[in-house]
Amino acid sequence: MADTKPKKQPKKMTRRGFVACGATAAGLVGVTAAVNVGANMFKSAIDHYIGGGETTITNAPGSENWDTTYYDQQYRGRGRATEEAKQIVVEIEGEGIVLLKNTEGALPLASGTEVSLIGRFAADPVYGGAGSGTVDPNDCVTLHDGIAAAGLTINETAYNWIAENYGNYDKANITMDNPNTATYYIGEIPWADYSSEAQGSISGTTALVVIGRGGGEGGDLSQDLLGTMNDGKHAAFVENSETANYEEGQHELELSKEERDLITAAKDACDKVIVLYNGSTPMELAPLMSGELEVDAIVAIGSLGASGATAVGQVLTGVINPSGKTTDIWAADFTADPTFGNFGGKRYTDVTNYYAHNYNGSVEDATAYFVEYKEGIYYGYRYYETAAAEAEAGNYPGFDYDEAVLFPFGYGLSYTTFDQVLDSCESDGETVSASVTVTNTGSVAGKCVVELYYSAPYAAGGIEKSAVVLGAFGKTALLDPGASETVELSFPVRQMASWSSDEGGYVLDEGDYVISLRSDSHTVIAEQVVALEAQTFKTDSATGNELANRFDDLTEYMRANCENLSRADFAGTWPAAAQDRTAAECGITLEEYDYKQHLGDEPMPTTGANNGVSLIDLRGRAYDDELWEQLLDELTVDDMTTMLNDCAYNTPAIAHIGKPATSEPDGPAGFTSLTGATGNCAYCSEFVMAQTWNTELMYRTGQMVGQEALASGYNGWYAPAMNTHRSPFAGRNFEYYSEDPLLAGRIGAAVVSGAASNGCYAMVKHYAMNDQESYRIQHLCTWATEQTAREIYLRPFEITIKEASTEMKYISDDQGTVETVEMPGCTALMSSFNYVGTQWAGGSHALCTEVPRGEWGFTGCIITDFNLYGYMDKNWALDGGTDLHLTYAAMTPAFQGTGEASVVARLREASHRVLYTVVNSNAMQGMAPGSTITTSPAPWQYAVWGGSAVLLAGAAALGARCYLGARRNKEIEAAEKGEAASKS
Repeated sequence: MADTKPKKQPKKMTRRGFVACGATAAGLVGVTAAVNVGANMFKSAIDHYIGGGETTITNAPGSENWDTTYYDQQYRGRGRATEEAKQIVVEIEGEGIVLLKNTEGALPLASGTEVSLIGRFAADPVYGGAGSGTVDPNDCVTLHDGIAAAGLTINETAYNWIAENYGNYDKANITMDNPNTATYYIGEIPWADYSSEAQGSISGTTALVVIGRGGGEGGDLSQDLLGTMNDGKHAAFVENSETANYEEGQHELELSKEERDLITAAKDACDKVIVLYNGSTPMELAPLMSGELEVDAIVAIGSLGASGATAVGQVLTGVINPSGKTTDIWAADFTADPTFGNFGGKRYTDVTNYYAHNYNGSVEDATAYFVEYKEGIYYGYRYYETAAAEAEAGNYPGFDYDEAVLFPFGYGLSYTTFDQVLDSCESDGETVSASVTVTNTGSVAGKCVVELYYSAPYAAGGIEKSAVVLGAFGKTALLDPGASETVELSFPVRQMASWSSDEGGYVLDEGDYVISLRSDSHTVIAEQVVALEAQTFKTDSATGNELANRFDDLTEYMRANCENLSRADFAGTWPAAAQDRTAAECGITLEEYDYKQHLGDEPMPTTGANNGVSLIDLRGRAYDDELWEQLLDELTVDDMTTMLNDCAYNTPAIAHIGKPATSEPDGPAGFTSLTGATGNCAYCSEFVMAQTWNTELMYRTGQMVGQEALASGYNGWYAPAMNTHRSPFAGRNFEYYSEDPLLAGRIGAAVVSGAASNGCYAMVKHYAMNDQESYRIQHLCTWATEQTAREIYLRPFEITIKEASTEMKYISDDQGTVETVEMPGCTALMSSFNYVGTQWAGGSHALCTEVPRGEWGFTGCIITDFNLYGYMDKNWALDGGTDLHLTYAAMTPAFQGTGEASVVARLREASHRVLYTVVNSNAMQGMAPGSTITTSPAPWQYAVWGGSAVLLAGAAALGARCYLGARRNKEIEAAEKGEAASKS
């Protein structure tokens, strides 16, 4: 007989088990909800880092065969475009290198010459800069390889020792807006630390001593290394063996003891000593010109980018004849410069609790800082050339130009010689025209830069004027020995006028204007006098719009609170060094923005209409075309706030009007974002680009950037940067072109036009007067007279807006006819972190609306710099004329008052400007009028949904377990009650 086991009785779920299951299920539901809400909030950020969905264009029936290829994409992959771009970098570097000194033909070097690459930066070169200019060194040609490829024999013993050991020596580390972690070490390896083998190996070779200086976003170079180290703000910058050698007052742009020792050792052991300066700001190099440290040659190679080192080798061997010219003056003593004492920032000590949430929540940092441009228009070569003229006239005793200036602005040597003849120079009252014949009188082929300057008549007590100003420039083609080329140059007479706040316009004084052909800002080749009558210009040169004083508050502040440098008395008006002061004593107040105080009485705009107009229908139409109103009526308030408020490296799609999402990477010299390597080309620094003085090459550079955009799916570009080299200590000089506004503007306009030719809108930055990095996000009130602002700091942006242009394709009718139209090349700007006066630059109506749109005719959009700070109020931006916010919506407050008519009207106009920029770009490639778009979910969204499904399934299983457990408990309890009842 088989054994029978008693039936296993079900167990009750314990209270603890029930609670645990329920809590876990609820937690899984909560996590799922949080993940989905968070993913939605940070969608644009995740898309940027991981990748978004794909957009599908569906063209209307009948338009499928229309030609919608508005731009010729020449490269079918990012890799091919990048490799081609690297060839352009070699060309830029080759023309941008400046030969500063070349004693007795020390250069070029014969093929096979043994060279000793020495100095820390020989193996650790400066390729770009910190922050948005970051360059991936792993994708760059090293100096070693570039020089070896040119046929020189490298002393590997010395080089390998340096390469293996430089990491043991701290070098400068500019960290973004965080002085506490920044350091300013030069980082050079002491010669005494080299191995005996490395030291002995350089004997009898040609020394290539590489001196480097970097730069970066968020911090400037130190004007006083000991003071910076001991100021209590730079905790990471501490004493070491290098700092023990610092001398009182030593700054970062003079030779360190270690560099001096290195050059001394090279002079003692080597046949020749050639210094390669690997930096993108001027440096004090006077000790290398004569005396104990005199070297044979100095070559300014700048920041190299991906492949610039290849051109360095070719210049050293003469394959490329250097033709670059300096874009700043190189003074002998930077501490004697009129900007030196008023660079950085001082504090308004009575401003407290101002946007207290803005910067680390610190009371000290919830204040305001200021910088005063007391030197006015007299900075860089404008000061030194004017000082020379006044000294010659007996008005500025003690000034010696030859002692004060090492290399003039526009200076650069060649391996050949040129003869320049001013064939003619005349004016018809509206234009100055000059013809210059250049002849190569040397023995090798080369290019020559032609520089035309003007000197306006000046009377003491009148409008301030520099004695010498660049008026026009050009560059020859490659001229063989004995060959000639005639270069035609011209510029408008009104370019020589000066801004007068008394007149509210530009004033051209009557008198003789000296037009001079020069080899640099100081060396006159020939000149011609042009007599002109007095004129006052009260309308804009491009638009005819009325001019007026827009910055009276700045001018009044400077007149009331500063001793402004004047040509009438340079010695007596020399700018005093800035000191902390109070806002009250300066007669100013800083108030936080309240949108309610800035509401108008506009009628509520139409929103959400169904007019059947798509964005593509507006391509090629004027900004004020009537059809725009119908399109804008279709936008909802949510459409507008979403598009304007979540724009870090992108703008979101608006499907119902056919607006695709756009992609806009950062990087001043190519698509090299600080968020990580993009796989695109890193160009050499803008400092080097400007040293080419070659606008045709810069146009091709812009075209190449545009081709990279097409190959990579990019539409916009946070570049080029157009601020001014006011001081050599500015940390971001590497990504700005020049101290001269004309040179910067012309180079910038060429780059922007080239990019626009391939549909890439360049977001020209940082508008405006963001000419230093110190205190840039701590309410830095920047003060300058209106004359200074207009003639110097706004001028590069003005030139770029007015001169950049492109020929653009569009479909003109319902038959698919393709036509072309001349369009503005510059359709986007980026505003800056700093204040202009007491107004944040991005919220300044004068800066962002009245001048660029009201006077210059700018019709594009303006985006903020990265908006993470409380003072960058979104409604303030709308009010001022800034449209887009470079931020993630989840990280910053939203627009306020979106139910107010005036706020909606401003949102509408901002949307108009953004859509105008987008529709006239490569974002519309492949779209015909009437087309629609759909965007698939991003791959990461499927992962979120899949993960959510798993979590919810787990929650459901646990919930079911709780339910079944509770039901089982009831059944057991009922059974137990029944059993108890039967027993009783």
